[in-house]
Amino acid sequence: MASSPDGTVFVGTSGGSVYALLNPSRGPKAEKTVIVARDLHAPNGVAFRNGALYVAEVERIWRYDDIARDLRVPRQPELVAKDLPPEQGHGLRVLRFGPDNWLYVGIGSPCNVCEKPDPYGTILRMRPDGSARQVFARGIRNSVGFDWHPQTKELWFTDNGRDHLGDDAPPDELNRAPRAGMNFGFPYCHGGTISDPEFGRKHPCSQFTPPEQNLGPHVASLGMRFYTGAMFPPEYRDQVFIAEHGSWNRSHKIGYRISLVSVARGRATGYRPFAEGWLQDERAWGRPVDVLVMPDGALLVSDDQAGVIYRISYGK
Repeated sequence: MASSPDGTVFVGTSGGSVYALLNPSRGPKAEKTVIVARDLHAPNGVAFRNGALYVAEVERIWRYDDIARDLRVPRQPELVAKDLPPEQGHGLRVLRFGPDNWLYVGIGSPCNVCEKPDPYGTILRMRPDGSARQVFARGIRNSVGFDWHPQTKELWFTDNGRDHLGDDAPPDELNRAPRAGMNFGFPYCHGGTISDPEFGRKHPCSQFTPPEQNLGPHVASLGMRFYTGAMFPPEYRDQVFIAEHGSWNRSHKIGYRISLVSVARGRATGYRPFAEGWLQDERAWGRPVDVLVMPDGALLVSDDQAGVIYRISYGK
């Protein structure tokens, strides 16, 4: 999800369409839904900048200029980037503009665990026009959510741990990348301390940057945001909300919730549930995908199983 200054929320999907949720009265519910792009290849990632909507398919990134002029008449897009890896496995892209005005995109590893060259297992960045493409971070299995600390401007991102090492290992990760060029260990090391049984002998964990915060094993941590709103109590300011999509092959399901990572002086200090209830007696009726802080301070949560977006607000 991404929002424009007027409060329009743009929603990418793993299907073929991109939606705009219109809410001119700024009430608690969207008043109208418009399809702004269709027949694309898994247009999951969306980002908004200077009136333009950026949309990431698996293999390419498009820019729709002046998107708000008339949403009922989709613009002809401009191609920003092409030749991204075509694999379907871990192929859903996430787009965000950083405080440096570069466009960042996650490139997952197309496997459970494997060795692949750049750009697989990285977070790339490029200029808004697609030029000067470069690797910002490596050693990542599949990051489907990242954001920048509001004070330090450092990049933080979620990463999904590998499967088939048991119910309780390895953890998912929340990582911190204060500079370009850091390596976070995949496929050689997981969770900062777990050497991979197949590839770990090639490189010890000591060679890599450990997670800022280990998350639950197999919770499928996806979208994340620092809370920058003013609606929630002050203790939530600059803390991290994470959408946990939920485990798929664990003997007892976990995740299916919004978790909170507490942050103090630019470092993670704890991890706990924030919003639960999507999982009831081993049955999940919803799966959170992304979170978005709205201008009024409410928190939006997308759910790709129920096909809805929730709004979490705070009131006395």
